[in-house]
Amino acid sequence: MDNRYSRQLQLPGFGPEAQQKLQEARVLVVGAGGLGVPVLQYLAGMGVGTLGIVDGDTISLTNLHRQVLYSTNEVGQLKVEVAVQKLAALNPEIRLLPYPTHLTPQNALVILESYDLVIDATDNFSARYLINDACVQLHKPFVYGALHQFEGQVSVFNFQGGPTYRCLYPTPPSAQEIPDCNTGGVLGVVPGLIGLQQALEAVKVLTGIGKSLSGYLLVRDYLNQSQYKIKLKARPENQKITSLQGSYEVDSCFKVPEVSAEELYGWVQEGRKMLLLDVREQEEYVTGHLQKALLTPLSVLKNQLEHLPQHLPIVTICQKGSRSQKAAQLLLEQDGKAEVYSLTGGMEAWHTHLPNKLVAK
Repeated sequence: MDNRYSRQLQLPGFGPEAQQKLQEARVLVVGAGGLGVPVLQYLAGMGVGTLGIVDGDTISLTNLHRQVLYSTNEVGQLKVEVAVQKLAALNPEIRLLPYPTHLTPQNALVILESYDLVIDATDNFSARYLINDACVQLHKPFVYGALHQFEGQVSVFNFQGGPTYRCLYPTPPSAQEIPDCNTGGVLGVVPGLIGLQQALEAVKVLTGIGKSLSGYLLVRDYLNQSQYKIKLKARPENQKITSLQGSYEVDSCFKVPEVSAEELYGWVQEGRKMLLLDVREQEEYVTGHLQKALLTPLSVLKNQLEHLPQHLPIVTICQKGSRSQKAAQLLLEQDGKAEVYSLTGGMEAWHTHLPNKLVAK
């Protein structure tokens, strides 16, 4: 009778002993998006005994070109709930533990404590520094993956005395320097390729086969199919963390006021005078925008400030709430007395909480 894992059991250098190690392993994947989906699919398929999944987001239509675990009819549902359902169908022999929340300094240590390995499948610096510091404090290795447009990075941190993430990037960049999938764009296949490499590194760490990327940063340009490795040096000061920071939000010059989708809807219904400023790109704007929203992409906003209506409250809008924060900061730098708000969670939050309300195409 065929064994579910018979093909990898036949592999020289792997065998039953390595499979047993996978079965006994407890792996936490933080993020069930572009990186997390391939990690989860392959680790579940290969028989990792316990998989924890941390993600507080819901599925959006713009996720589907790269997060291929999800389907169109599941838009609006929690990623962790759908992921658990799909992965259980793929392999009912493993244990799946969903955490429908974002990782925070308040819950990180409690969630990470019972796992052998953590996989960073997030898309922001705040989460990466939090994962790093929690793993260092708890003495747990983690597999790092990141991408920007056509380039990807993978490494293993805090493993057997090796470097940590802070040995590579000691401090976070400023808010203005941060790219993400919504600002830089992403080709659907690229996070899939990076996630596969993260899954492979996880298997190497868990089973002891091969040589892990601990001590090295693998950088790959997928457009030109070129790659190189950077040797990393462990710094003792980064290997001793006894407590987490109160907040891991990237510092910015201004605290930007935010408005929720429900609050903004109420303002519109009241007839409040304001400027809705959509700072996404044209191709995003045409897929669905708020009625009467003025399109002014963040990439050109600085040169358009003098053309904006004066003396009106401004609500900046983007896809997920990152670019709108930067746009609001830019407006406040121009006029510190301006009344400016950023739409919390962007259009994704609007579509989730107020589907089809005041949306035009």
